[in-house]
Amino acid sequence: MFEQLGLIGCGLMGGSFALAMKRANLVKRVVGYSKSPSTTARALQLGVIDVEAPSALLAVSGADLVLLAVPVAATEATLKTIRHLISPDMLVMDVGSSKRDVVDAARRVLRNNMSGFVPCHPIAGSEVSGVDNADAGLYNGKRIVITPIDRTSPAKVRQAEMLWRDLGCDVITMTPESHDTAFAAVSHLPHMLAFALMNSITSQPDGRDYLSLAGPGFRDFSRIAASDPQLWRDVLIANREEIARQSELFERAMAQLRRAISDGDGEELKSLINSASHARANWRLTRDAH
Repeated sequence: MFEQLGLIGCGLMGGSFALAMKRANLVKRVVGYSKSPSTTARALQLGVIDVEAPSALLAVSGADLVLLAVPVAATEATLKTIRHLISPDMLVMDVGSSKRDVVDAARRVLRNNMSGFVPCHPIAGSEVSGVDNADAGLYNGKRIVITPIDRTSPAKVRQAEMLWRDLGCDVITMTPESHDTAFAAVSHLPHMLAFALMNSITSQPDGRDYLSLAGPGFRDFSRIAASDPQLWRDVLIANREEIARQSELFERAMAQLRRAISDGDGEELKSLINSASHARANWRLTRDAH
């Protein structure tokens, strides 16, 4: 059990982590800080945190576990604020959706004091945000990617793995580089496509009328377009190089489909759809097996 969680960022991800830790009896006290005082006050009112800290530094004071649940673009500034109180005995984690920029920020700020920093990415979340949507079960049954580097203490990696497993998570380890390449394909690009689709429809004169006709398929595809704008702005910029590569591959695949449709080439079109259909079915079988 941890004595104190210093929670920096009391929104959906941070608040859900605090509630999950409390439900699993893994922490005695949660001290929280958010940039918005109203968020921290609401977190205290909801029982997400036990003590309201007036600064990020004071949230870390006395903690043996620290979680950064802030936008990825705020990682470096946050680490600069708290670095004087970070000790090798602390386990420090983040929950950012991109990892190379987070690791680079930690290298610049923490330098030789990085042994307790374990970068993490929970494959969990929601299109809604804010502490009012915090859920103790958000992480249960979800996959957590840990991306330690050469300076990360193996003992702290094991401690992080055990913590997430105690919260009901499936933990896997990747390098920051391989993480960002993979998630550009399966998360970041899909979000970008959902944002673009909604904008392309609503920019048309009759777009709102079109949306009134949309069914379950459109609902499922477009759900992530309702995601937090600030969070996804930061993620897309942070991982822009990998997203650019994935965008090029997508554009090639889209061009193949458009060409087959334009040419009236039913066999080619059927072949392309069949390939996608089989890939999707096999992915679902693999996912369900895990």
